[in-house]
Amino acid sequence: MIDTPVLVQTELRHTAVIRIVTPRAQMRFVMGPAIAEVFAALTSLRVAPSGPLFSHHLRMDPATFDFEVGVPVVQPIEPTGRVIASTLPATTIARTVYRGAYEWLGGAWGEFSQWIESNGHTPAADLWECYLVGPESSPDPAKWATELNRPLIPQR
Repeated sequence: MIDTPVLVQTELRHTAVIRIVTPRAQMRFVMGPAIAEVFAALTSLRVAPSGPLFSHHLRMDPATFDFEVGVPVVQPIEPTGRVIASTLPATTIARTVYRGAYEWLGGAWGEFSQWIESNGHTPAADLWECYLVGPESSPDPAKWATELNRPLIPQR
């Protein structure tokens, strides 16, 4: 279900995001409009994304999603509406790519989490997904690719 995970040292990346706190059942209704709002704000600021769309989940709660949806940018942006400047951290992460429909992402994360733990790593509280290929690129979910990223707590 997932590619073989790897460990990667990331660099700090500036981002343009909207922070959303919503009940899990409402996620599918709020994410699409937020994505459109991020891209509209960047257009008005004349700023181009420097990487793929992502969602950065800050707090893991089964009932509530607390996350940022946005894109990387070269430098911090001026806030416009709900779109603010944020960052993805410089840290060591475990990374893999899941290929398939979004409804199976939960299973991919489960497989990935099992790999992280069985390889002696401790995940941090947050995680992010980068949407490399999705419905905007292909109507065939078998061609969709989502990069899964999980920061790791340093070993002592």
